[in-house]
Amino acid sequence: MTTLAILTAAGSGARLGRDLPKALVDLGGSPLVLHAARRLVGSGVVDALIVTAPDGLRDVVSDLLAADDRITVPVTVVGGGPTRQASVAAGLEAAHARHDVVLVHDAARPLIPADLVQRVVKAVRAGHGAVVPGLPVTDTVKQVTPGGDVEPVVATPDRSVLRAVQTPQGFARELLVRAHEAGRERAVSEDLAATDDAGLVEALGEPVHIVPGDAAAAKITTERDLRLAELELEGRA
Repeated sequence: MTTLAILTAAGSGARLGRDLPKALVDLGGSPLVLHAARRLVGSGVVDALIVTAPDGLRDVVSDLLAADDRITVPVTVVGGGPTRQASVAAGLEAAHARHDVVLVHDAARPLIPADLVQRVVKAVRAGHGAVVPGLPVTDTVKQVTPGGDVEPVVATPDRSVLRAVQTPQGFARELLVRAHEAGRERAVSEDLAATDDAGLVEALGEPVHIVPGDAAAAKITTERDLRLAELELEGRA
């Protein structure tokens, strides 16, 4: 019984405004993808790693990970697809069936704590087929009818029952494979693709469970996010 982590690193990261893919953007002297890989491996509960690389950069990512002495588990690098969903599917296709738990993690969340990874794996092994880390929503949230500069409010959801989800998300392997097979047609387009793997499981009608997330697992999308991650890395945040 082993755990595989699929690390998605194929996105362009256009909103970060750099001339290279987000996963290769520097944070404290190392690219985001290397930070994320180190954290996954360092959790002690990941036995193998599959990384989805940006178009044309498979060898670059492979060499980067191979040269790092903190990456102590087998690593396979595959080319990513046109969407995040397609990239995860490519990672699943490259996976060995012996892995009974699969984590899916985004390189855009480079500073995941070890105990967060452990918490997700523990919950899957306790019998929950799909497990997602999440944080309580602190802002008031409005549901609107989108479109135009002024959007009408439809409802104000009760924020006590809302969670902002993070990665890594954990799954029983057979459930994740089944969810991706059922949602395969959605993977070709950003307009249709699932924004997270738990959404594909939900589409099957299967339950998804939440475990406590961690603020340190914040996603890097903008330059401000990157600056905050630098402070976190330096221990000043």
